[in-house]
Amino acid sequence: MKRYILFLAYEPGGWDAGDEAVRQQFFDAHHAFETFVNARGRQLGSAALADADIATTVRHTDGVATVSDGPYVETVEFVGGYYDVELPDLDTAIEAASLLPRSYAVEIRPTVTIEGYESP
Repeated sequence: MKRYILFLAYEPGGWDAGDEAVRQQFFDAHHAFETFVNARGRQLGSAALADADIATTVRHTDGVATVSDGPYVETVEFVGGYYDVELPDLDTAIEAASLLPRSYAVEIRPTVTIEGYESP
């Protein structure tokens, strides 16, 4: 099994503008994704993220940490959630991602192991 993080990006406002039927379509798509993943691998974690306008960015300049409000870059889309999954291969991850709401752009990234680094 390979581990993948799927970042869910979309234009803000769609959820708030949607009626109950639209919201149910989102729920149904997420349930279809989760069912697919659990049948072929496993879901390690997931979360919806707060809006990017309340993000905090920490950046180091000349060895000094600077904290600023807001996202790292300005964009029309923002990452609004993620899934952390284990699946057999990238083709399966792509198939799973295609089940999520069509308004999402889903970025799939395999995780990597960094030799010599162990988490405490």
